[in-house]
Amino acid sequence: MCGMSQQHPGRSTAPRPARPDASMSLLTNVMDHSLDDGYAEAAARQHAEGRSGLPRTLHAKLWLATGLVLTALVVTVGAVQARVDAPTVAKERGELVDRVEEDTREADALEERIEKLRRSVSARQNEALERHGGDKGALTALLAGATPVEGPGVELVVDDAEDTGGGGDGPRGDSSFSDTGRVRDRDMQRVVNGLWAAGAEAVSVNEQRLTALSAIRAAGDAILVDNKPLTPPYTVLAVGDGRKLGTAFRESADGRYLQVLKESYGVRYGVSVREELRLPAALSLSVRTARPAGTSSP
Repeated sequence: MCGMSQQHPGRSTAPRPARPDASMSLLTNVMDHSLDDGYAEAAARQHAEGRSGLPRTLHAKLWLATGLVLTALVVTVGAVQARVDAPTVAKERGELVDRVEEDTREADALEERIEKLRRSVSARQNEALERHGGDKGALTALLAGATPVEGPGVELVVDDAEDTGGGGDGPRGDSSFSDTGRVRDRDMQRVVNGLWAAGAEAVSVNEQRLTALSAIRAAGDAILVDNKPLTPPYTVLAVGDGRKLGTAFRESADGRYLQVLKESYGVRYGVSVREELRLPAALSLSVRTARPAGTSSP
């Protein structure tokens, strides 16, 4: 019949299913042709011409052998030289270690001798102070820090804040503090002066006895007492009437200052009354003479 298409029996008109990797034709092509055609053609041409990576002429082979021999010779000489020099290097290192250890022992011995001489000088100064102090020699030695002290008093422990990154204006009056939670030298100065003003008879900070000539200074973040660095927590011992001393310090301006540091910056401190304290004598004592004001010098 005209105008109608004829269908061949046995042939399906349904579309052929797509290959599972049809969407990955680029990846498939890369995997099937991993080597560029240009490289393949060059390799085939060299194979056809009989060329390879190794030298074929006698002259080229001799040069290659010479290079290999020289390389092996340099490596061998270097290994032998390193083996020969190893005992010398080890000996020099051992001698250097011995010199360092010997110098360290000498420095320790000198430091020990200096400490003995310092104690001897301090003992002689204390004897002179007690011997020439007259009827008030013991009191003079006590006030000068020349003798150890025992008796009741208070123990004041001051420590940096747990979080030392605080900030803001406060009683310190200085915005240049990079870490306002740290105890500073001026804080310890106020604490010690407050204890003296409250009636303390003798004071020490971290077992460093204070005298009328003691200095509390700072070197970086460290607090120095008589040029000796201290580390927190700072334990301040003050000999005197414990209860009266503790009460007078808390009610003083310096005690309130310490309380403000605690509330504003997190500085930690605690005051406790002790029945018995022992303070050492001052390590370095400067003996000087004085005369009453208005009198002529001898």
